[in-house]
Amino acid sequence: MLSHVYIGINDFEPAYAFYSALMAELGTRPRFKDASKPWAAWMPAETARPLFVIGKPYDGQPAGCGNGQMFAFMAPSRAAVDSAHAAALAHGGQCEGAPGLRPHYHANYYGAYFRDPEGNKLCVVCHDAEQA
Repeated sequence: MLSHVYIGINDFEPAYAFYSALMAELGTRPRFKDASKPWAAWMPAETARPLFVIGKPYDGQPAGCGNGQMFAFMAPSRAAVDSAHAAALAHGGQCEGAPGLRPHYHANYYGAYFRDPEGNKLCVVCHDAEQA
């Protein structure tokens, strides 16, 4: 359904460090990094799409966060949600909701919410039942 998602950033190096740590916890792999543009992308381990891209806005204007916008990443397990949330906070993110079940979405919804160093709201979620 999605080809790519592009999040505008203003300060490339801190954003790259943040997203590199987060993407590593989610099992994605780097696709490219070009600090001269600046932009970078990651992709799923098993396919070439969708891409997740960070970079300066093409119009040259400062990047800004949209009210009500959020990007949610699938995690392979609840433990991955926990570790991704911890990595996000360790790399300049701000907590918007600790990891945990949110049964008001559905019985197995296990998610965590946080903002990147630029203020973009993100979620990491596992929809699977806890494995014994």
